[in-house]
Amino acid sequence: MDDHLYADFQLFAKRIAKAIKKAIPCKRIGVAVIGLEVPHAHIHLVPLNIMDDINFSRAKIKLSDQEFQEIADRIISYLQ
Repeated sequence: MDDHLYADFQLFAKRIAKAIKKAIPCKRIGVAVIGLEVPHAHIHLVPLNIMDDINFSRAKIKLSDQEFQEIADRIISYLQ
């Protein structure tokens, strides 16, 4: 990834992280760039209340499609 694209990628993640923090009650948003199993660049933005909230070995919470959509809609509302 060239420097310009990398900078844009980080600035975009910052904008999304701010919206997530407004949409989901948490102390901060954790950032993780991991994943050797996928051949593309991506950033994990994780709402955190404690450091263990970003432990990717823990079981993932289960949400319905409707719950995911409601969260997405809240995040989007803070981007506008």
